[in-house]
Amino acid sequence: MTWSTRQVAELAGTTLKTVRHYHRLGLLEEPERSPSGYKRYDVRHLVRLMGIRRLTDLGVPLSDIPSVAAADGRSTEILRALDDELAANIERQQRMRRQLAAVLEDGASLDLPADFGAAAASLPRAQQDLLVAYSSVFTPTAMSVIRDQYARPRDGIAEEFEQLPADAPEDERRRLAGHLAAEVRAQRAEHSFITDLDAASRRNGALTRSVVTQALVEFYNGAQLGVLRHLHALLEQSEADQADQASVADLAVEGDEQGELYRSGDAHPQRVTPGATG
Repeated sequence: MTWSTRQVAELAGTTLKTVRHYHRLGLLEEPERSPSGYKRYDVRHLVRLMGIRRLTDLGVPLSDIPSVAAADGRSTEILRALDDELAANIERQQRMRRQLAAVLEDGASLDLPADFGAAAASLPRAQQDLLVAYSSVFTPTAMSVIRDQYARPRDGIAEEFEQLPADAPEDERRRLAGHLAAEVRAQRAEHSFITDLDAASRRNGALTRSVVTQALVEFYNGAQLGVLRHLHALLEQSEADQADQASVADLAVEGDEQGELYRSGDAHPQRVTPGATG
């Protein structure tokens, strides 16, 4: 018994148009025709057609079906590449589901960078926009550090800074900067790479600096920028003080070493570091 094109397509769970397309590509052999000119498909055509359908359902491109069906030398390579692609798609879809869950269950904003969840959903719009701008230049590691900071309970100082009016007086700006300095020092001690913009960036340094600078100027008001300027000055002064202390310690160590040389009679005038002896 044989079947028409429409019948064999129905048996294989596909369409008449698809069967004809497989014929044009050479994937499915043309059957014999009846005396009246109609195609007559037998069970071999049905099995072949169902095999093609199974491979296409698995995602195998039509151009690769002959190699996979014949199990030739490229077959394993094709299937492994397909498996890698499917794994990447699954990971992407799982990530999308986590983001949607954060929106549906936690009230997170769709505008925020991925994985920020509800931690930053209550931030002022300007700070949310700042995070979006940062996500265009910072590495995932750097963004995860920022995310963790926002996931922590918000203290009063952070709230004050976020709500600081543009006409806040100078003493208020300095006070906030002083409080924020201790927190920033602790963050730098915990995550040393954040002091190096190049290390925290996935772009070139100039581009990253331009994004950060423009974002700060655009999304912070004059008083908040004033706090950041004072904060920067405090941090620089702290680093300078630490450098001075380290220099004094180095001189003391070097002085002890030179004293040992003199006491041992092995000293030479040219081995004394200029300035070390006063």
